Amino acid sequence: MGNDREVRVAREAREREVLVIGGNRYFGKRLIARLLAAGDRVTVLNRGSSAPPAGATHLVADRNDEKSLTEALGSRTFDVVVDQVCYTPRQAAIARRVFTGRTRRYVMTSTVEVYEYEDSVAPVHETDVDPLTVSVDPELPWDEPEFLDAHYGEGKRQAEAVFATEPAFPFVSVRVAHVLGGNDDFTGRLQHYADRIRTGEPVLVPVVNHPATYIHVEEIADFLFWAAGEDFTGTVNAASHGTLTTEELCEAVAAHLPGGRTVFREVEVGEVSPFSFFRSYGMDNSRAARLGFGFDKARRWLPRAVAETLGKDA
Repeated sequence: MGNDREVRVAREAREREVLVIGGNRYFGKRLIARLLAAGDRVTVLNRGSSAPPAGATHLVADRNDEKSLTEALGSRTFDVVVDQVCYTPRQAAIARRVFTGRTRRYVMTSTVEVYEYEDSVAPVHETDVDPLTVSVDPELPWDEPEFLDAHYGEGKRQAEAVFATEPAFPFVSVRVAHVLGGNDDFTGRLQHYADRIRTGEPVLVPVVNHPATYIHVEEIADFLFWAAGEDFTGTVNAASHGTLTTEELCEAVAAHLPGGRTVFREVEVGEVSPFSFFRSYGMDNSRAARLGFGFDKARRWLPRAVAETLGKDA
C-alpha cells in the first residue's frame, strides 16, 4: 500500500497540462502516446479531421483563424504547448498572440530545411540560422498551397523568427532531420526507391549528390517528449548520429527486394529522387547532446526503418 501511494503521489506531481497542436499522425501521434503514458493531461487541437487517442481531450479549431482558436481554448492554460503544424509567420503571429499568458513553454516543430540557404559541406549548427536575423514578410501568399509547398523551409524560418523576437513565453524550435521508419510513413519517399529498384527504373540523383542527416520516427517522438520537459530555450537540431547517402538508402531498400536492380542516373538540373540533394543537409547535433539527449546512430537503425516502412510491400 505504501509503495502504491508513493507511485500515485509521484504520478500526480509529474502531471502537466500539455497542448499538442496537430500531431495526429506519424511522429505526432507517437508523441501524444508518450505524454499520456507519462501521466500528462493532454489536449489535442486540430480542425476535426481525426480524433486523438483515447485519454486525450479534443479541441476543434482552425489555427489560421484567431477567433476560432481563442474560442476553442476558452480559459484553458498549459504548462507546455507542442506545435506540430506551424508553417508560416502568419500562423506563428496568431499563436504568439493567443498563447501569451496561456503557457509556460512553447515547443515548435521546425525542420532541417531552414538551412536551405547555408551551402556548407560541414554539418550546420543552430547558430548558422539565427531567427533574430531572419526577415519576416507576412504579406507573401502563405495561404496558397503551391507557394507554401515551394517555400516550406522559408516558412519555418520566418515562423521561428516571429516567436523568437521578444519572446512572449519560453520558446524552443526543434529543427528536425529527415524522418524515416514506421509502418505509417505517409510521405512515400522510401516507396519511391522500392518501386524503382523493383522495376529497374532509374533513381535520379544530382551529379554531386550530398548526404544528409536523418532521425528515426520513434527517436524524434522521444526527442520532442524530452524537449517538452526541459527548460532550455532557442533552436536545437534533432538528428541521429552520422549522415546517410542516397546509395546507402537504396542498398538498405534493395536488401528487401531480391532480384531488384538499382540504377542511378545523374542529372545536372531539375527534379531528383527524394533524399537526393544538390546541397548538404547535414546537421550538427552537439547542442542537444550537451543538454542531455542521447542520439542513436542512423546506420544502426536504417535496416529496421526500411523493414518497418516497406513491410509486406517489399
